[in-house]
Amino acid sequence: MPDLAVTILPESADDASAIELLTARTFGPGRYAKSAYRLRECVPHLLELSFTARVGTLMVGCVRLTPIRIAQAGALLLGPLTIEPAFRARGIGLKLLQAALAAARDKGHRLVLLVGDEPYYGRVGFRRAAKGQIAMPGPVDPARVLIAELVEGAGAAARGAVTPDWDAAPGAHA
Repeated sequence: MPDLAVTILPESADDASAIELLTARTFGPGRYAKSAYRLRECVPHLLELSFTARVGTLMVGCVRLTPIRIAQAGALLLGPLTIEPAFRARGIGLKLLQAALAAARDKGHRLVLLVGDEPYYGRVGFRRAAKGQIAMPGPVDPARVLIAELVEGAGAAARGAVTPDWDAAPGAHA
């Protein structure tokens, strides 16, 4: 297949239903049982740090960042990163990750957490959290708890339980 012209755009409120359908197709109903999903359903994601990927007008991927706390340290939870199966292995996920992390850094965020595969996410700076450093709610394979420091040393302050950050959520200070 030839290279695709992919456009990365900030997520808009109008994208919500298309993203939900895409996420349902790619992750299925099992997504509701995952610890990261349970955190994300507690607090809204940040539209200004969430992005979609389009080929023409067709949405083929998305990534979201949600405010969390790791004990007292503010952080962001990345996910879901969702790519339409027919468009995988074309660099779209990497472009979405780069856009989200750059936007988070530009907005002054210091740390991003996710549950995922280190070989994939390591390409954009994620590394495995130290053993016992971060306690996710619910069962999670500790080898899949990854962090990316947007500011050098930010990971050192992130020790403890992960909770939603309601104070940083959209509309929290309205």
